[in-house]
This record gives sequence, structure tokens and C-alpha cells, in this order.
Amino acid sequence: MEKTIYTTPAGMQDLLFEESRIRRSVEKKLTALFAGRGFAEVMTPGMELYRTVAASSAAGREEDMYKLTDTRGRLLVARPDSTIPIARLAAARLRGEIFPVRLYYAQTVYALNHGLYGKRDEEFQVGVELLGAGGKKADLEMIALAASAMKVCSGENFRLEIGHADVFASLIDALDASDDTKASIRELIENKNYAALGSLLDTLPPTDEVNAIRQLPRLFGGEEVLEKALALVHNDGAHRALETLRALYRSLGDLGLGNQLMIDLGMVHRNDYYTGVIFRGYMEGSGETVLSGGRYDNLLAHYGMAMPAIGFVINVDSVTKVLQTGELSRPVPQVLIHAEEGYETAALAEAEAMLADGVVCEVSPFDTVDEAREYAAARGIERLWLVGREEDAQ
Repeated sequence: MEKTIYTTPAGMQDLLFEESRIRRSVEKKLTALFAGRGFAEVMTPGMELYRTVAASSAAGREEDMYKLTDTRGRLLVARPDSTIPIARLAAARLRGEIFPVRLYYAQTVYALNHGLYGKRDEEFQVGVELLGAGGKKADLEMIALAASAMKVCSGENFRLEIGHADVFASLIDALDASDDTKASIRELIENKNYAALGSLLDTLPPTDEVNAIRQLPRLFGGEEVLEKALALVHNDGAHRALETLRALYRSLGDLGLGNQLMIDLGMVHRNDYYTGVIFRGYMEGSGETVLSGGRYDNLLAHYGMAMPAIGFVINVDSVTKVLQTGELSRPVPQVLIHAEEGYETAALAEAEAMLADGVVCEVSPFDTVDEAREYAAARGIERLWLVGREEDAQ
């Protein structure tokens, strides 16, 4: 038998026992947090029409999407993210709602990572979207909610980084370079490939914008980095963005997040639909971005429903990987219930009663008590409960 029948497709994974339990637990805690803050759950299809996704500039690269066709020959993509489908859903079904609307979701997304080691193509996410609210109050609410979500995942062992899309956008828009070069610069900063970034920038004519882009990845820290940035960038849009960050940073500090908050002006998202504040979350023990989000005020206009919006997503798989202990053994029930012949339904009723009392139990499928006892000993089940003419607990 070929070994390949046992392997998962590249970028996919199985989850066993504790891994599944932890992922469900994290999902349950996050969705309870969001529901408690007035967010309502939505679900979108696992596949979208390619033309629906491509209608937005947020779609990302076509080569990063999983594609297939439906029975009509139309091109489909496996859901590459959740924000675009929710923008479509809002335009199609929420026009009559009173805005702002708060939505949350828990679902899987798919993206081809082209052999990048350690990167999964399948990612389970829990996220929120606040549609129809702009301005500082909404930004502050969502970043504070992101901090609460990180606390759910990792207690106090997390870090939030905030930036602003307009800082990079103002520089890249003024750059005398082709669209392909600009896209490459964005990708190199996103992937933190600063050596390649420097080499690419060396090929461009030296300008203030080139120098500022070269410096952006180093502008990381507290409020002092804003002063350095103000000396580097020279347009009103970037200055307004930096002042917005200053106000948010101070307000978040007033909420007690000062020790877990950093400013990162080198933050650039691969998806370029962000129009304002952007932020990411990291937890101790993981080298991955656990939380990612930002403001995207132009996205819904692509679907005929122009309005401001902001949201974020948590990579639950990354959280699960940090929280698991490495022990993948099956959970052991407290009781094994064994029925004598003719008492099978009574054993099932006993199991229902134990479940109601919070006792974890299994019902024995074996024919004899000796087989049940041997199984219980092998699994480490402490109690064998016999149901029959003479019930006995052992």
C-alpha cells in the first residue's frame, strides 16, 4: 500500500484529542466574548465565486487561491479570507439593518503558501467585523476588544502592535516605480525580508520616499518612534495618520495596556484594503502572528454598500499549538458501564443519568464482564459499573 494514502495534502493537518479539545475551547471562549459584546454570528460558504472575490482590490494574488469549477463551469475559490465574503453578505442581505452592525464568525480559510516551511494553507479563524462605524471611538473599541481576545488566548502574555496604513500608502504612492516594484516592496516588508528590500530600494533613484521606506521597519517601539517618523515623512496624510496613532496609543495606555502595546510603523499587510489603523497580536511561545486586523473603509463600496468598517481575526490554530502540552492520548472516562444480556437499554439509561450528573462514562460493547474488565484496566478506567440482575459497582 502506498504511503501517500496516509498523508494529508500539503499545508493541511489532522487534529487529535487534546488538539481538538483546545481548539474548541479557544473558539468557545472567543465567541462567548464577542457575543457578550453585542456581536452576532454569521457563516459564509466555504467556496465563493472567483468574480465576487476578484471584484475587490482586497482579493490578493490569484496564484495564492485554491480554485475549482462548479457544474456551470464557473470559476470558484476556496474561501481565501472571511472579510471579503462578509462584505458580500452585508451588501446582499443586510441593507435593511440599522447600522452599525457587529458580526463575528468562526470558520476556516485557505491560501496557498507555495512551499513556505511551517506555513499552513488551511487556517481556522475566529474574527469580528464592525460595519458602519468610523472614527476614533470605533478604532479604540476594536483594539481594546482585540486585547481582551488576546487575554482569553494567553492571559497577560501577549503583545499588541499598532500602525497605520496611510503611513506606508503615502510613501509608496509617491514613489517613482512600477506597480510590480511597489507590490514587491510591500511583500518584502510584509515578509520582513529587509536584506532583499534594501537591495531593491538601491535600484531606485534616491528620494525622500525611498529613504523613508528604508527606515520604516526600524520605527518600532513607544511613542518616541512617532517623532522620528514625523521627521522622515513630509505629507499631510502621513502626518494625520501619525497623530491618529499618537491619540490611540495614549488612550490604550489609559486602559492599562501600556506594557503590552507597541507602535510598529513598518507594519504592512499583504492585503492592501486597509485604509487606517492596523494592528497585530502576538503571544508568548509563538513566532506567528496570532491576531491581525485593521480599518477598511473602502472595501464595502466594491459591493455597492459604501461605509466605514473595521475588524480583526484570530488564528486559532496558532493559539492551539502554543497551549497544547504535547500529550495526545485519548481522554479517559471515569466509568465503564457494562450490561448483562437483556439489560442493554438499562445500561444506556444509566449512562444518560450519569451524564446528567456530570460523570464521564462509556458503555461497554463487550459480550463478557472479563472483556470489559480487561478493557477498563488497559485504558485506566477506574470504575466498572455492572447493570443486570445484580447491579454492582467495582
